[in-house]
Amino acid sequence: MTQAALPPAPPEPLRAERSRAELLRAPFLLGGAGALALGALNLRDPHASGSWGFCPFLLITGEPCPACGGLRAMNDLTRGDVAAALSSNAAAVTFVAVMGVAWIVWVARRARGQDVPWIRLSRPWFIAVTAAMLVFAILRWTPWGHGLQP
Repeated sequence: MTQAALPPAPPEPLRAERSRAELLRAPFLLGGAGALALGALNLRDPHASGSWGFCPFLLITGEPCPACGGLRAMNDLTRGDVAAALSSNAAAVTFVAVMGVAWIVWVARRARGQDVPWIRLSRPWFIAVTAAMLVFAILRWTPWGHGLQP
């Protein structure tokens, strides 16, 4: 007795290319959300104590966490005061600058029709960024990094 041959599998449907508008939707939504968040910092001044809540780490330990001063730094940046922003949280200012450049590159690539993700952080880069944040946090707690405290 012969076994009947299975019919060939249908070919996989071709994935349609995404239009530039579809490719740019995510970057523009993310950029808009970021702009709204930064705008909100101008509605309620984060320099006023407790205006956006309190840092739980600071309340528990009495020491600033790596993010402490970040809202004040972003508020200062929206007003163009880079020196004040750096004194509030230099790591947050650096982070926003790097993410801003990454966003611009993402938009440019998507505008050229490349379907690429925003950021793809390799393991070594992830470890380096994590280590840098740890060093920043520890420096804030030492006399050598007194200028890094918010």
